Amino acid sequence: MNPAPSSTLPGDAADSHVEIEPSILYFGTPVVLLTTENPDGSFNLAPISSAWALDRTVVLGIGQEGQTARNLADRPDVVINLPGPSQWREVERLSPLTGRNPVPPTKPDGCRFEPDKFAAAGLTGEPSHLVRPPRVAGCPIQLEARAERVRLDLSGEFVIAEAVVRKVHAEPGIVVPGTDYVDPAAWSPLIYNFRHYFGLGPELGHSYRSQTAGSGLPAA
Repeated sequence: MNPAPSSTLPGDAADSHVEIEPSILYFGTPVVLLTTENPDGSFNLAPISSAWALDRTVVLGIGQEGQTARNLADRPDVVINLPGPSQWREVERLSPLTGRNPVPPTKPDGCRFEPDKFAAAGLTGEPSHLVRPPRVAGCPIQLEARAERVRLDLSGEFVIAEAVVRKVHAEPGIVVPGTDYVDPAAWSPLIYNFRHYFGLGPELGHSYRSQTAGSGLPAA
């Protein structure tokens, strides 16, 4: 690609940014709790912060050495649970735990094996309708899904799973009455922002494609 002509560049403008090398690039993404089935029929529960949706497919980024990646390769049923901001402490209790025994050497120092992550985190499961892994009770949104494609990423350190959603569960309080729409003013995901937990702030506006009413903000 040819560089922009000099006439289109600011003449003497100084660069307003600094170059950095952050150790992570979690620049504000929703936290997701994945429930999958272990080889012995028990269930694993794992937090991730790399998930995004394409229509009915949710793309999941998972550590290659974790139990979740191994489970999805053999048993593709999964529940994608979206916790709310008030559940950040329960999510954080899962951070130093792994379902792998022995603990993989790639795990951070202090990570330990835990066979019952639900109990360790103070969370409970509730039955799913179409898949074997349970939903996480208390999570405002729960997506029953099946990982139709599971593969390594380019680095070989992570697994990318493409999960097709089969059923959506939502708490009534976040649904626009009489519709199938989630009310964005009522729903606030738990956000993982450079390893810190956040909720959402007040609404700033909405897209022209939105099918739910805004908060009455004036048009820009």
